[in-house]
Amino acid sequence: MSFTLAIVGRPNVGKSTLFNRLVGKRLALVDDQPGVTRDLREGDARLGDLRFVVIDSAGLELADDDSLQGRMRRLTEHAVEMADVCLFLIDARAGVTPADEIFADILRRKNAHVIVAANKAEGRAGDGGAIEAWGLGLGEPLRISAEHGEGLDDLYTALRPLADEFAERHAADVPQTDVEVEEGSEDETVVPVPTREKPLQIAVIGRPNAGKSTLINKILGEDRLLTGPEAGITRDAISLTMDYMGTPMRFWDTAGMRKRGKVNDKLEKLSVADGLRAVRFAEVVVVLLDVNIPFEVQDLRIADFAETEGRAVVVAANKWDLEEDKPEKLKELRDSFERLLPQLRGAPLVTVSAKTGKGLDRLHAAIMRAYEVWNRRISTAKLNMWLGAMTEAHPPPAPGGRRIKLRYMTQVKTRPPGFVIMATHTDKLPESYGRYLVNGLRNDFDMPGVPIRLTFRDQGAKNPYKDRKKSIPSRLTKHVEARKAAERKGEKAKGGVAPKGTVRVEKTAPKKQRPPKK
Repeated sequence: MSFTLAIVGRPNVGKSTLFNRLVGKRLALVDDQPGVTRDLREGDARLGDLRFVVIDSAGLELADDDSLQGRMRRLTEHAVEMADVCLFLIDARAGVTPADEIFADILRRKNAHVIVAANKAEGRAGDGGAIEAWGLGLGEPLRISAEHGEGLDDLYTALRPLADEFAERHAADVPQTDVEVEEGSEDETVVPVPTREKPLQIAVIGRPNAGKSTLINKILGEDRLLTGPEAGITRDAISLTMDYMGTPMRFWDTAGMRKRGKVNDKLEKLSVADGLRAVRFAEVVVVLLDVNIPFEVQDLRIADFAETEGRAVVVAANKWDLEEDKPEKLKELRDSFERLLPQLRGAPLVTVSAKTGKGLDRLHAAIMRAYEVWNRRISTAKLNMWLGAMTEAHPPPAPGGRRIKLRYMTQVKTRPPGFVIMATHTDKLPESYGRYLVNGLRNDFDMPGVPIRLTFRDQGAKNPYKDRKKSIPSRLTKHVEARKAAERKGEKAKGGVAPKGTVRVEKTAPKKQRPPKK
């Protein structure tokens, strides 16, 4: 998906009809009654060779209060701010209304890429409305018919250059993950150095009111992000590029993530989804905890999500300046971390104070350490020596009396590290043995807290005798083979050649008897 397209406009101008046309399914309800759509709906759209995300929105109403129409309008405006491109629909048969002019002025300020389209323009009934759309000041209007599929080629022509632009921007922002190791490469010291063109990307995630925005402001040295005692101030995932102690980094500030059952507001759902997307753009994820209530269930889920996405994880306990018994609290934090997050065993755990700035040097060192381990490369020779020692200390089980053999190991990927072990009977290898090897990799090669991907490949498919059945010889075959073996044995003893099918019997001279004594 290269970009996001939001379809907005007054009620009953054909937004849901166009949404269904682009996704190729009847996902959105369509009716002649205005105001059917109230929530935002996303879908995977296809238009020629373009693949993008399309958002169907509620109809824009002239309401600013807390009424239903006012809440629907705020939700639609938030979708416009999140989208890369905004498609503003008008009714070509009704023409441009005063409400259209107001909304066009709002869209011009909220989104840089706005395309205006006159829907219901089939035939000559929509000529007047399409001409009036020039007066909105949003460029040349497109004449389309969502019901009959007319004018979609013009929409494709308008979106094609924007798609290329966003694809280049997306490629520059998305970090390289699951990098394959070149065959024969044994260099263990290759770690990409962050530059201003390609800074190290950090996502700061956590529960609401943990101090994420305050921490980024302290690192930046100015109050760029809005902060306050209220929870849930941040809604959009905002990125800021800076030099953090001499290292170019791009920080993503995300919205606080609460339990799914407590999220009722549509805006909060969008904010959480935006924060999860920021994790996929990051290379290192900083999970920020409130030291007063650390390791809540939601904290554990957030850290587990970052590990599942394959990102390097750093756990930071904020508001450390409010803690009185610091040594005892630190011991409690480490014990809880080891017990509740075994999949991130050994990950850096640092204490910081976003308010006073203490601990920011430790946070920088932990981020760079996690980034270095995330790019770790281990030579094949060391891996196989280690595998031999591990299997000798704790051999694999032998289900059904058949020993599982681990023959060969190599590293195939970095960012995060990925390893492959060639073995036999991998379907019978228990998960506990895989965890035993992963924990050994962490301890012996100093890779704490980084996701490790370990895959077992069965070599049984390469064995030509695997599925071949043993043939049991009959009694006649045994008899014939025995006669042939006896014939060969006789030939070797005398050197002669016996007739075929006969057994050669050698006569021996009788022994001379010794004469009796006189």
